[in-house]
Amino acid sequence: MSHHWISLTLNGETIEAEVPANRLLSDFLRDQLALTGTKRGCETGVCGACSILIDGEVSKSCLSLAVQAHGKTITTVEGLAQGQALHVLQAAFMEHGGLQCGYCTPGFLIAAADLLSRNTSPDDAEIRKALSGNICRCTGYQGIVDAVRAAAENLNGT
Repeated sequence: MSHHWISLTLNGETIEAEVPANRLLSDFLRDQLALTGTKRGCETGVCGACSILIDGEVSKSCLSLAVQAHGKTITTVEGLAQGQALHVLQAAFMEHGGLQCGYCTPGFLIAAADLLSRNTSPDDAEIRKALSGNICRCTGYQGIVDAVRAAAENLNGT
């Protein structure tokens, strides 16, 4: 099996690594870089647990190869926090019951961060649409929507 050297910016840091040509980006992040916030879920791109930002766009990392990340800028859920300070979304998810088992939470956080980067005052319909690529089997979604709305309000100072 062939290997390739890749270089990318991951959560603000330059990463260089050798990867097998067939290694999934989700497996590279979890197994090679120990960024376990990116979850393996359905491995078909349906559940959203593996969602990350690639060059600012939400992407399902189980559908990409690690070699395709060469030259890209990637943000995982670990990159949302600033050191020990939680991202406003992470704090809102905790405060508003936007998580239960937590398995799907990283994907929802990434999708919500993408939404709030484009629209700091989304209504509930816009929030639900932005999160529609993610599946949760525990919360019933209302706590997640409430958390995203609260984070938006926090960002807007309202």
